[in-house]
Amino acid sequence: MDERAVPANVELVATFHNRAEVPRETWLSLLNNATEQIDVLVFSGTFFAQSNPRVARTLIERAREGARVRMCFGNPGSRAVIDRGSEEGLGPGTLAAKIRGSLTYYRSILSVDRCEVRLHETTLYNSLFRFDDTLLVNPHIWGQPASANPVFQLRRVNEIGWFDNYCESFNAIWADAQPWIPD
Repeated sequence: MDERAVPANVELVATFHNRAEVPRETWLSLLNNATEQIDVLVFSGTFFAQSNPRVARTLIERAREGARVRMCFGNPGSRAVIDRGSEEGLGPGTLAAKIRGSLTYYRSILSVDRCEVRLHETTLYNSLFRFDDTLLVNPHIWGQPASANPVFQLRRVNEIGWFDNYCESFNAIWADAQPWIPD
C-alpha cells in the first residue's frame, strides 16, 4: 500500500496475511532508510538475515550514520523458547538451534558503537521490527510459526497510539534482556 494514500492521522498503513507477504523491497527500504532507530524483537528472526545477506553490514552502516540498533532474540536456554518450540510442534531444541544459528549473522555488529544484541526470556505475543517511525508488528498465534501470522504496518502518528504502546513493550523487554556474549 502506498503510504501517501493513507490519511496523515492514520496509524495502520498496511496489513499482510502473513510475514512472507511483506515484500522484500519493503524490508530493504525500511532498513536502508532508517536514520534514527532500528529495533528488532524476535525469538529467532532467521528470515531477517536470510532474506538479506547484507543485513549485518547494513545495520553497521546505519549505526555509523547515527542510528541506534537494538536486536533482541530469545535466550536459547529459556523456558519461553522451550515452550514456544513445543507449541509450534518443533522437535526438542529446534527453536533454540534456530536462535543460535540466527545470532551468528550478527556477531560483527557487537563491536560497533550504537549496536547492541540482547537475549530475552519473555513469552512473546508478537515480533516487532521498528525502523524510525515505521513499525512492523507480527502477532503470534498459538501453535503457528511467526511466519504464518499476519503483519501490521504502523506509522507513528502521535504519542498515545498503537505505535508507542508496542515500542513501550519493546523497551520493557529490552530492559530485562541480557547482553549477548557469543561462545
